[in-house]
Amino acid sequence: MIHIGLTGSIGMGKSTVAQMFRDESIPVSDADQVVHQLYTQSKPLKLALTEAFGDVLTNEVVDRAKLSSRLQADTKGFSLLDAIVHPYVAAERDRFVKTNREAGTRLIVSDIPLLFETGAEAQFDKVVVVSAPPEVQAQRVLARPGMTSEKFAQILSRQTPDTEKRQRADFVINTGQDIEATRAEVRALINRLIGE
Repeated sequence: MIHIGLTGSIGMGKSTVAQMFRDESIPVSDADQVVHQLYTQSKPLKLALTEAFGDVLTNEVVDRAKLSSRLQADTKGFSLLDAIVHPYVAAERDRFVKTNREAGTRLIVSDIPLLFETGAEAQFDKVVVVSAPPEVQAQRVLARPGMTSEKFAQILSRQTPDTEKRQRADFVINTGQDIEATRAEVRALINRLIGE
């Protein structure tokens, strides 16, 4: 079984490419979706976050807006947040890998926003980076509700630069082009890795 780590900076089209893998019947584990599920369902995680950051719950669910405002006030909290959440996400990913290995799946994808930042690349057979020109990235990100140039800059400051990600990748998928051209790149990659 080949395990791809899929990553890319904010606004690069990673979620779109992850969906393209799903469209080709490749199982995908999405770290953001896992976190969302954990924030809703994991009592131990909710307790740990409340102990670390105070009242960040609304209706017994981790409130991302409350958590975000705590982190904006003290950016050192990001590393603490990662230290608390990461083991839970890693355990879910291990379950995903085990299930697919037992099923005889030939190729799986783990969508991980901070793959290089957390030193996770060694866990994968191949790393795929999703990339687009900086002006396309900025246009996409600044169009998001509630996004500001300052917030965008802060997010970028916590991410490995795109040029470095591309250098460290086994494969790069270009999302700064027509969407069908990107889909063709995804299909070509799947065929290269596991054949027809």
